[in-house]
Amino acid sequence: MTTTPRPRTTTRDPEDLARRLTAWLDARLPGAKAVGVTVPASNGMSSETLLFEVEHPHPPSPTLDFARAGGTPSAACALRLAADPSAYTVFPSYDLTRQYRTMRLVAEHTDVPVPRVLWLEEDPGPLGAPFFIMERAEGRVPPDVMPYTYEGNWLHSASDAERARLEAASVALLARLHDQLPLTETEFLALPGEGDSLHRHVESQRAYYAWVVDGLARSPLIEAAFDRLAELWPSEPGTPVLNWGDARIGNVVYDGFDPVAVLDWEMAAPAPREVDLGWTVYLHRFFQDLTAASGQPGLPGFLRRDRVEARYARLTGHTPRDMDFYTLYAALRHAIVMLRIAYRQVYFGEVAVPADPDTLILHHGSLRAMVQGSYWDAVR
Repeated sequence: MTTTPRPRTTTRDPEDLARRLTAWLDARLPGAKAVGVTVPASNGMSSETLLFEVEHPHPPSPTLDFARAGGTPSAACALRLAADPSAYTVFPSYDLTRQYRTMRLVAEHTDVPVPRVLWLEEDPGPLGAPFFIMERAEGRVPPDVMPYTYEGNWLHSASDAERARLEAASVALLARLHDQLPLTETEFLALPGEGDSLHRHVESQRAYYAWVVDGLARSPLIEAAFDRLAELWPSEPGTPVLNWGDARIGNVVYDGFDPVAVLDWEMAAPAPREVDLGWTVYLHRFFQDLTAASGQPGLPGFLRRDRVEARYARLTGHTPRDMDFYTLYAALRHAIVMLRIAYRQVYFGEVAVPADPDTLILHHGSLRAMVQGSYWDAVR
């Protein structure tokens, strides 16, 4: 498999951010300071993450869980910062308040583990963009680069029984979120537009695609996928629930093989349950297909679509429906993101524009197979 350079994820200076964060923090916890500020190598492109310790000689209680390890008491924190608008952002807007409120809502109404959110700063002045701070969850995350399906990482090296435990616990996260959180609490997450939640969800993706290709080459493959969605449209989409949105194991912190923190709620929205399920199933297939194309076996027995659907049905009493539609929709949504990331690389001079814009989509082969209806027959 040929790979392009990993796209840059920030245009900001970490040292400058550290100084400004310390000033902001001292105004709220006099005597406190931020130390050990780092930008993780796995930093995403939808928003930026800073990891740091809050040190305080006499910490107030119970604002943070301070621990003393032979020195000044400190607390491990993480900060989510909206993407720099001058850096050719991946998404049109970054609503940190929406994410903050969503995480609080999930913590209040479900037993799905989310990091405790501590502060929300809506003024872009202190750090150049809105941000929120949360307690840092300790554990390990299945990597995206190189993907957890590749040899040499902790999940690939685990036993079949350990991966089965992680899979079962991860599907259970979705079941509990969908069943436990009253939809009446999520009105602020409703997507704009007319019609039911599925129509609004899909139309939001059409609007996102239009934004991505504005002034640039359009993708015939993505547009064919939208047409195929219309042909496969569910006759009964079902009652919406709160969807996590970016429902994949790469957004979960695990202690051993048990989830201890669910991260990245920026795409949360009311939608049929299958929107999350399709994303979970397809995003694993995305990594598995890349791994197989490189000549490695990957993890073909992990997060299998039939097993995920069956487990979810047992846990919730809801049998997933129209999953060809929802896995195609997941692959289509991911393709729009991949196209934007590719155009971002073009903007920064990291790649050149090919003659066929569809080849900018890393999984264009699997998406085309889904549009043609041949994908799942080949991988079952």
